[in-house]
Amino acid sequence: MKRLILNETSYFGAGARSVIAEEAARRGFKKAFFVTDKDLIKFGVADKITEVLEKASIPYEIYSDVKANPTIANVQNGVKAFKNSGADFIIALGGGSSIDTAKGVGIVVNNPDFADVKSLEGVANTKHKAVPTFALPTTAGTAAEVTINYVIIDEDARKKMVCVDPNDIPSVAIVDPELMMSMPKGLTAATGMDALTHAIESFITPGAWTISDMLEIKAIEMIAKNLKAAVDNGKDIEARDAMSQAQYIAGMGFSNVGLGIVHSMAHPLGAFYDTPHGVANALLLPYVMEYNAESPAGEKYIDIAKAMGVDTKGMSKEEGIKAAIKAVKDLSKSINIPQKLHEIGVKEEDLKALSVAAFNDVCTGGNPRATSPEEIFEIYKTAF
Repeated sequence: MKRLILNETSYFGAGARSVIAEEAARRGFKKAFFVTDKDLIKFGVADKITEVLEKASIPYEIYSDVKANPTIANVQNGVKAFKNSGADFIIALGGGSSIDTAKGVGIVVNNPDFADVKSLEGVANTKHKAVPTFALPTTAGTAAEVTINYVIIDEDARKKMVCVDPNDIPSVAIVDPELMMSMPKGLTAATGMDALTHAIESFITPGAWTISDMLEIKAIEMIAKNLKAAVDNGKDIEARDAMSQAQYIAGMGFSNVGLGIVHSMAHPLGAFYDTPHGVANALLLPYVMEYNAESPAGEKYIDIAKAMGVDTKGMSKEEGIKAAIKAVKDLSKSINIPQKLHEIGVKEEDLKALSVAAFNDVCTGGNPRATSPEEIFEIYKTAF
């Protein structure tokens, strides 16, 4: 049996944010709790949302206690602020950090048994849907607006908690490429490679099936075709629009079939060093692809190469594997993604601890090749 969970409603395209007002009215909502980060306020992106709310006379309260890698404290402070605000729905604007914070807040408000936040790690047995949330991504990467996952840092344990809960999925996803125009080159590159990682990992996970394969191959094609253009010229609305759709499509797949050890290995980097998630994924992806090529998933690498724009006619399985890995590396280098862990401040003496944390990550079970802390350590070492 297969399961597919998606948003109730999603909107796409330039200016799609205008539907906030009519969706709020249709659902009878009276006041918004607006979760976003300080940079989006500073650079005027949040204004694009408050303008819609003010024009429709919808009162709102802003909550901006959001970190790039959100923590238990960010969620708990948000729960208090939501309860004090008198709001009846949440608007989340930002990358994965804002949307993940909003998911944590929305779940805990309606499931107070999980107020410690720590108990949400893994597959949490929550009973009630989160506070209705409208999610508007400003990055083309995490697809947090369409997934049943969110990630919160447990600072005491130096650990990224991956929380998986169908009750957290936003009611409405609004994917408006105009909200992504201010993303700097580095962030565009890293989040785009995060989306590519989602697509490739969920294409080769053992849980993959007809519908997820269809979604992920299309996402890989669109990312390969549009990511460099979006990085090179942030004002290219066509490339931005294509990337905004591609990352959502990748999210539709991975949310339902899972990921693998690229994510398992990236999560501890965020917990140990506050490494941006997209950078960690982008750097590790080719190394893990090399490792996973020896699994039955190796058969699918030729499809990845083809989707990346490689002419695969007449290629053997081995040639297809090499071509897929090379295509990913070439794209990564063309948009200036760091290629080695030491370049992003990872310490060699931490590799053992990182390997244990990665092995224990919830994403490890979705890897197409059975692994161990020792084998993960060897991948880290090669990437170092």
